[in-house]
Amino acid sequence: MVEQATEALLRRKQVEARTGLTRSTIYALMAESKFPKPVPLVGRTVAWTQSSIDKWIAERIAASKSAA
Repeated sequence: MVEQATEALLRRKQVEARTGLTRSTIYALMAESKFPKPVPLVGRTVAWTQSSIDKWIAERIAASKSAA
């Protein structure tokens, strides 16, 4: 039996809008292993899971509160 995927996928522009980061910043952070890796879709097309982006945002919020 094949399990249906229920995880929402976000394309780069959606990730940019959700995080407030630019394309170059996203890829620079990924190169430093400080941002979630995308899921390959087809060819050079990638997307990020909504849960990984939400988790990354929550971690940034928590870090800012602990630093204050």
